Amino acid sequence: MLDRSSQIIRTSWIGIIANVLLAGFKAVVGILAGSVAIIMDAVNNLSDALSSVITIVGTKLSQRPPDRKHPFGFGRIEYFSAIIIAVIVLSAGITSLIESVKKIFEPTEPSYTTTTLVVIAVAIVVKIILGLYVKRKGEQFLSDALIASGSDALFDAVITLATLVSAGVMLLCDVSLDGILGALISIVIIKAGIEMLASPVNELLGTSISADFAKQIQKEVSDFEGVHGVFDLILHNYGPDVKIGSLHINVYDTMSAHEIHGLTRKITMYMIERHNIIMTVGVYAIATGDNRRAELQSKVMQTLAARMDIVQVHGFYYSEKEQYLSVDVVPDVAVHDDAAFVNQLKSEIQPLVPGMQVDIIVDHNYTE
Repeated sequence: MLDRSSQIIRTSWIGIIANVLLAGFKAVVGILAGSVAIIMDAVNNLSDALSSVITIVGTKLSQRPPDRKHPFGFGRIEYFSAIIIAVIVLSAGITSLIESVKKIFEPTEPSYTTTTLVVIAVAIVVKIILGLYVKRKGEQFLSDALIASGSDALFDAVITLATLVSAGVMLLCDVSLDGILGALISIVIIKAGIEMLASPVNELLGTSISADFAKQIQKEVSDFEGVHGVFDLILHNYGPDVKIGSLHINVYDTMSAHEIHGLTRKITMYMIERHNIIMTVGVYAIATGDNRRAELQSKVMQTLAARMDIVQVHGFYYSEKEQYLSVDVVPDVAVHDDAAFVNQLKSEIQPLVPGMQVDIIVDHNYTE
């Protein structure tokens, strides 16, 4: 079975071949019929193949091995490919809108022949089939570039369909709808182009992972023997194939360093094999036994967990030798002033450990 990149490249080649064949068909018909419009439309189909070419180039570049300056590889180049294609779609929509508005105020009377209508119908069928196929493959292989390329083909089909509808109305009712239909479709294309830009741009900026995926990872890690809580999950996307992440786990303070090492190693290997995530696993120790640390842990955690403006409490640390206590909290989204919030929490915890240094670490939720 072909790998993801090979599937994307193969799908893009199908797009190129389909557009070239369609362009050839239009060119032959245009020459035989002596229609400059059909010949120009054939040239337009050749330019449509550019989206597939961009996808192929971007996919191949994204497969370059990591180097010293780019240790996480070049997977994000795929997002640039998707952005370029989305900009092409957006530009086409804006150009179409300008031309359509001109036709509204300065309508022209188009002439349609049987040959022209047959070419238009063939183009619609080919573009719809091609667009649906490429877009479906893009969704299957999580390729924004393929999705954008497929959408581009579908928009071409919609524009051509509008031309066919306009021709039918013109022939039956002698009314030209070219400008109005073109303007409406252009607005839809512009909106879609903006939405197509959003996905790859968000990936480059660093979008949050879905809540469902976060819960899945937390559940899988929690199932490991010796894990008593999963916190601070963060994932960075370096392309569809590479993710770098980190999380913390709770373990009992009775575990040896050797046992903790074994546990974290198992988790990291599982994450690579199951999700292709390079995961760093940190450790929080849960105080056990009948001692001052366990007593304080219980009191501090209960005090903070009782507050309505705190979503989660974890990472408790206490050292009598260092005269130091710290704990991590995840505040509610309603909390905006972290400094004031921390001072308020310190004032509640400080009486439990008079004279000690108390640190409250504010964590944030990096999932949806």
